[in-house]
Amino acid sequence: MNLRTTFRIAHGASDQRFNVLVHIGEPGGDPAMSGVGEAAGVHYHGETQAGIIEYLETIAERQWNPFLIEDALAGLPPGPHGARAGVDLALHDLLGKQLGQPLYRILGLDPAKAPQTSFTVGIDAPAVMAERARQSGMPIIKVKLGGENDEAIVAAIRQANPGCRLRVDANTAWSREQAVELIPHLAEYGLEFVEQPLAIGDIDGLRWLRQQKLGAPIFADENIQTSSDIAAHAGAVDGVVIKLAKSSGIREALRSIHVARALDMQIMIGCMVESSVAISAAAHISPLCDYADLDGPLLVANDPYRGVQYQGAQLILPDLPGLGVAPV
Repeated sequence: MNLRTTFRIAHGASDQRFNVLVHIGEPGGDPAMSGVGEAAGVHYHGETQAGIIEYLETIAERQWNPFLIEDALAGLPPGPHGARAGVDLALHDLLGKQLGQPLYRILGLDPAKAPQTSFTVGIDAPAVMAERARQSGMPIIKVKLGGENDEAIVAAIRQANPGCRLRVDANTAWSREQAVELIPHLAEYGLEFVEQPLAIGDIDGLRWLRQQKLGAPIFADENIQTSSDIAAHAGAVDGVVIKLAKSSGIREALRSIHVARALDMQIMIGCMVESSVAISAAAHISPLCDYADLDGPLLVANDPYRGVQYQGAQLILPDLPGLGVAPV
């Protein structure tokens, strides 16, 4: 997929993303009754498009029963979380199509409770980022940080968008010393929270940062893959970011949400840079979450599917069966 603008974060920059679509259906069956999923490689965990395709080829001849999703997923061999997520999404799509119901209804969720989504602004010159945020017209801006001008970037965006809600994401770029120095200054501009300020795995550092009471809640993102990771962060962060690609799909994402709730953590449902297939799947479980960062289709220039819609920042869940997506 081509991106509308270069997307730069602390991990690197890209103009394209190479995800994989997963189709599951009965051999010789109606194509309209096949399930579709999306596999996005989690690059900071070493996942690639080639690795995802190789994994999917090893399970291509399996027979799938969407009414036994737990068994089907438990029987998958170990492999890239993104690839396993693609299978999970396709099975949920197929289940919904066979039942003739959208996924949110099968899960017993109210689409009216879907939260508003943020719009992500990648790293660039402060003035460029401020203008990009302004042009988006979105009331919630997620600001990528981790460069040399972090405070100047937040100041410029706040000046250009005085009424917006701000979230910042360092994508593991700061040391403990940088974080404890920067966060109080950034908090003065009014932040909802700070995402993943420290290196992957530094749970003790996150706990220490939270104890400093720096003026903004701390959320863990790259640290979190499964529900077990969430349990390990109890008391160390205020909230967690759950993504389908990281968690291997909807089933584990739901488990992660329940664990986070049990530990009194806030939850944001997030995404990789994905098409409307994966974003729509995440949107179906968004009513269970406090926040959403599901702007993938807004960043992509040639989305191959249509599904979830945006009424400003509000997520409008599709009513078609399954994930509710259709090819463009």
